[in-house]
Amino acid sequence: MKQSTYSFPALAGFFFMLASAVAAGSGASDSTRQSSATQASKSARTALAVGVTLDQEGRLWLVKVVDQHLLVFRSEDNGKYFSRLATITPVPENIGGDGENRPKIQVARDGTVLVTWTELLVEKYAGNIKFSRSIDSGRTFSEPIILNDDGRVTSHRFDSLAIDGKGRVVVAWLDARDRDAAREKGEAFRGVSLYSSQSFDNGAHFEPNRQIHPHTCECCRTALAWTSAGPVVLLRNIFDTNTRDFAVASLDKVEEGVKRVTRDEWQIDACPHNGGSLATNGKEHLHLTWFTSGTVAQGQFYKRISDNQESEPMVLGDMDAQPNHAAVVAYGETVLLTWREFDGNVYSTMMMFSNDSGETWSEPWRLMLSAGANDYPIPLISDSKALVVWNTENEGLRVIPVEKVINRSSYQTIFVEQ
Repeated sequence: MKQSTYSFPALAGFFFMLASAVAAGSGASDSTRQSSATQASKSARTALAVGVTLDQEGRLWLVKVVDQHLLVFRSEDNGKYFSRLATITPVPENIGGDGENRPKIQVARDGTVLVTWTELLVEKYAGNIKFSRSIDSGRTFSEPIILNDDGRVTSHRFDSLAIDGKGRVVVAWLDARDRDAAREKGEAFRGVSLYSSQSFDNGAHFEPNRQIHPHTCECCRTALAWTSAGPVVLLRNIFDTNTRDFAVASLDKVEEGVKRVTRDEWQIDACPHNGGSLATNGKEHLHLTWFTSGTVAQGQFYKRISDNQESEPMVLGDMDAQPNHAAVVAYGETVLLTWREFDGNVYSTMMMFSNDSGETWSEPWRLMLSAGANDYPIPLISDSKALVVWNTENEGLRVIPVEKVINRSSYQTIFVEQ
C-alpha cells in the first residue's frame, strides 16, 4: 500500500471531486481545512457518543441518549437539519453512551429501523443488550426487549449490529455468563465470551443466544460486517496466557473458530478499552483498523484481507498526536478511514481515503478541530455520498459531507422538534 496525492478514476462523482481537491489542496493550512459548524441543541445530560447510519435513500439517521432516554432523529439534507422522530425508550434507563459502547442503528431495505444499545445495571460492569425496531419509518418503536437470554445479572456489553438489508439481523456482544459459571465451579476463565443472536424477519423474532467464541477481551468493542459469505465479527481475542490481539470469526461457520489477523504480541493483563473497526465491500475484501501497544508493533494501523492474503499493516496518524479509535467504511472500491488525534491542546478529526480498495491512499486530511470533550469521529458511505459525523461538547454535532469540507463550505447542524 502506498500513500499518494493524485487524481483517481471517477468511480463515483463525489469521490472524483474529492480526489481532485486533495491533489490540488494538499498544501492548504489547517485553518482552511476545518469546516465551521455552530452548536447544535445540547443538554447537560446528553451523552456524546451517538449512533448513525445512512438508509437506501441516502437519509441520515441518528440515535442519541438524552436524559436517560434514547431518541431517534433523521436528516434529509446530509445533517444540516434533523427532525426528531420518536423516543425509543419511554421509561428512563441508564444507557451506555461512551465511544466503545454507543447505541447502534441500521435501516433495512424495506424501511424497518433497527436499534440496539446496552442498558447499564446498578451492579458493577453489569448490563443487558436491548433491541427495538420501527416498521413505520421511525414514527413509533416496538417495546424494547432484552436479547441476552441467560437471566444472569452480569456483563453483557459492547454490542455490534449488522443487517443484510433483506430481513436478516445479527447482533454480537461480549458476555460474562461463561466466566461466572466457571467461577461458581471454582474454575479459571480468561476474559469473557463472544455471543450473538439473530433474526430472519427484520427483528420481529430472535433466535436463542449462541456462543461464538470464549476467552475474549472484556471491554474492547466488537465490530460486524456483512460479506458475501455472511456476517463476520472482529474482536480482540486473548491468545495464549494474556496476548490481546485481534481475530475475525464467521458467524455462519462458528465451528471453524477464530482467525488471528494481527500479530502485535500485546501482552497485558487488562483490557485496553480500544476495539477495532471492520468494513467490507460486500465481496472479497475485509478492511480493518486497530490499536496496539505490543512488542512487535505500537500504534494505530489499517490492513486489508482477501482470502488468505493480508496486506502489510499501514500506520495511521502521527504518534506524537496520540492517534486512536480509527474507523473504516467501504463501498465498492472506495474505502474511507477516520480517527482522532490530540496535540495536547485541541482534538482533530483526521481522514484518509482510497479509490482502489486500499491499494493506494491519499495523504491524511484534517477535517475538524475541537478543544472540548468529544466523541470519536464516525465515517459513513453509500453509493452517492460520504459523511463524517463528530459530536463535540463545545461545537455540538458536526456532520461533514466529505466533498463539501474539501471545498471549504460552511455547514450548520440544527435539530428540529416534531
